[in-house]
Amino acid sequence: MTAISWFRQATLQQFGISVKLVITNAPADFAAAIDSNTKAMFVESISQANFVIPAIRDLADVAHKAKIPLIVDNTLGMAGYLMRPIDHGADIVVESITKWINGHGLALGGVIIDSGRFLLFAYATLEGLIRTILGNFDWKQSDKYPGLSKSSTGHHTYVYADAFGPIAFATKLRADILRDLGPSLEPFSAFFMLQGLETLSLRAEKQCGNAFALAKWLENHVKVTSVSYLGLESHNSHVLAKSYLKEGMYGAVLSFTLKGGASAAETVMRNVSLASRLDSFGDTKTLVFRHTGMSNAQPQGSLANGLSGQEGVRVSVGIEAMEDIIADFAVALDLLN
Repeated sequence: MTAISWFRQATLQQFGISVKLVITNAPADFAAAIDSNTKAMFVESISQANFVIPAIRDLADVAHKAKIPLIVDNTLGMAGYLMRPIDHGADIVVESITKWINGHGLALGGVIIDSGRFLLFAYATLEGLIRTILGNFDWKQSDKYPGLSKSSTGHHTYVYADAFGPIAFATKLRADILRDLGPSLEPFSAFFMLQGLETLSLRAEKQCGNAFALAKWLENHVKVTSVSYLGLESHNSHVLAKSYLKEGMYGAVLSFTLKGGASAAETVMRNVSLASRLDSFGDTKTLVFRHTGMSNAQPQGSLANGLSGQEGVRVSVGIEAMEDIIADFAVALDLLN
């Protein structure tokens, strides 16, 4: 079972939330899945399985036509350094800050970014009409969002959409959800995040450069059967990557498969010495891992849903010297028959 499937079945259902999975990135398929009960569309800016980039602009058009917000998980977008979904029409962005912002594996955390562009007032106002023409989302146009469009019993009968305007959603999160459910970042973790944020651009640039070099080296290695990396022309999302990602940057995570299959992948992972065997990404150090036998994913579900595959090795490339990273993998690959 994949992480998203587990989250859907074990967590969301407990809150009375049902989810429809769209197995393609085609905007028409998303549009077909929307019904009268649909409250939002959710996608990853770069998928963690095969690093696929959806056409976010087109998906945003689909969502807005249906009068629902587009939510984007931008974890592999490197905290906005690599990808900025809001610039392409996303309404809300979520991402793990354990990864790129922290960057050292020292703390856990996540963030929700409200674009602040939603139309939060009734059409009767001039501002409401202007924002509607500009294509922003109106929380008050239906009864789907009573937490924002109706009176709040816990805060002096506020109607968040009226009282807080463009920051209504973010205010609702802080005033209600944070207070009642408690997903707050503890102070020491917040300190680590702020420290990491100061060097994000330096680390991200170095990691992207190292990953591109490693991907090209692996692509030409005789024992490697395939390499999945957005910077390679062979990747299905390469053209979209050039449109949506920071110019000349293609991310710091890649995967590759080997002629020897699963046993060869395991051999490589056991024999790298510079890289650490750890199921994460976005750290300063290079990490190697597989979705089978590691992480919180169930192996059978991982294979069935196309994660890296049985033979794949996932690499989160760090800031070490490029020559040292390549030499580390060269030694491990040389041990394969």
